[in-house]
Amino acid sequence: MSRLMQSRLMQWTAVVAAAVLLAGCGSGSTGGGGDTGGGKGKGRSSPVATPTTSPDDAVSPRPLPASLTAQRLDWGRCKAGPGSPAPDGDWRCATLRAPLDWSRPDGETIGIALIRAKATGGRTGSLLFNFGGPGGSGVTTLPAYGSAVGTLRQRYDLVSWDPRGVGASEGVRCRDDRRIQATEGIDATPDTPAEERTYLEDAADFGRGCAKAAGKLLAHVSTTDTARDMDLLRQVLGDRTMHYFGISYGTELGGVYAHLFPRHVGRLVLDAVVDPSADSVGHALNQTLGFQRALNDYLKSTGEDPARGSRRIADLLRRLDAKPLPTPSGRKLTQTLALTGIVTPLYSKNSWPALTDALDAAEKGDGSGLLSLADAYNERDTSGHYGTTTHAQRVISCLDDKQRPTPEQTKELLPRFERISPVFGEYMAWDTAGWCHDWPVPGQYDTPQVSAPGAAPILVIGNTGDPATPYEGAKKMADELGKGVGVELTWKGEGHGAYGSGSDCVDSTVNAYLLYGSVPRNGKVCS
Repeated sequence: MSRLMQSRLMQWTAVVAAAVLLAGCGSGSTGGGGDTGGGKGKGRSSPVATPTTSPDDAVSPRPLPASLTAQRLDWGRCKAGPGSPAPDGDWRCATLRAPLDWSRPDGETIGIALIRAKATGGRTGSLLFNFGGPGGSGVTTLPAYGSAVGTLRQRYDLVSWDPRGVGASEGVRCRDDRRIQATEGIDATPDTPAEERTYLEDAADFGRGCAKAAGKLLAHVSTTDTARDMDLLRQVLGDRTMHYFGISYGTELGGVYAHLFPRHVGRLVLDAVVDPSADSVGHALNQTLGFQRALNDYLKSTGEDPARGSRRIADLLRRLDAKPLPTPSGRKLTQTLALTGIVTPLYSKNSWPALTDALDAAEKGDGSGLLSLADAYNERDTSGHYGTTTHAQRVISCLDDKQRPTPEQTKELLPRFERISPVFGEYMAWDTAGWCHDWPVPGQYDTPQVSAPGAAPILVIGNTGDPATPYEGAKKMADELGKGVGVELTWKGEGHGAYGSGSDCVDSTVNAYLLYGSVPRNGKVCS
């Protein structure tokens, strides 16, 4: 099962591969990311722990031991990551020690992998980046976007990290490559009781794999835990306030940070904003709307009526549900993989021609184009190895989200989802039941707390054509941050995120805010 609902990752390029490899949408149970019981989690036999803290526990945290706050970071050359070369130039890497359990800050610690390029001019401070997911690796992503944020480096040390449970920071692998590929045929929109049982059994099996791989870490990878890690990093870096650029899911993380540490807020940018007022079902509804809007805009660009084009694509998906298409690789294009392949190019307008080619080929009986797009999204390389972004994504989001819709509740929701989108609705509805089904640890909250009274102004950017985080979420975030804190900027554009996407108005506004502290008028619109 691939959770399109959680694809909260910014892309700053029009290259499909760059966007999809980090989009955090891979599969938990069908056709997508990671492998079982390997990597950093290998050898952990500790029992799964129960979360011991609530999201608000750190609003007034007790003083941290000097062993944490006074630690010295040993910055050195970065090593190559899985499938990626070591970054060159001025990039340096280090490891921060952070408490495994933030309710016991003087107890066991874990390593948080960091990367940094120092400022080229007069230093304002450190600027932390989170690129979304949850589950995206900042250590591998930030160097790839170094040129896109080169202007900001004039005054900031550019810093990112792999959040706990991600990549080089105790990254979790829940399922091996063989098992991932074997489950590609599981129907993520079950039509019979037998298909439903198979779907839910596979979801539960994935959770058991995560528990085995992560052990007691599974209960300590929440967004709140990572927000606390961020403030520890701020102190260790020697910054009085936090300067931060959060994208997609990174906006939720930024909002939680601001709520926990409002007095430490410096200049925060939240781009491609996750609606903080939505629970897990609400997020699924929001993304169903966002993907359908983007699909409508794509269809209009081809000269096709959106309603007619959506029916055509929905018919293709129904045919694939009954009979997957063969491909030259020997693998079959299933309905779920096709849906993932359709979503992939919607993240960037420049990638829409790839969607046209893949859909045309599928209509003629060739599923290889959509399969290739799905494989990129699911981090599957040509040797059949899957990445682990989706594994981290799932362990983080299922620890965050308290809501666990039952299959019966999902069936009641189906008509509502299908009214929003004949293409994505059924899949997104069933995903709410399967994503955290029978998860080994309970979720922490229905919706995150992001109110930040007394914080400095935070720039919140919404894009009217964003497929994964509909632009209405920006206003919700600005409102919940509080009067005088949330400052909304709207871009009338296409794609996931606004900064670096081609708008001089957006880029200059963000640069002026981060570099010079110039806060724009609340409600400013860039078209």
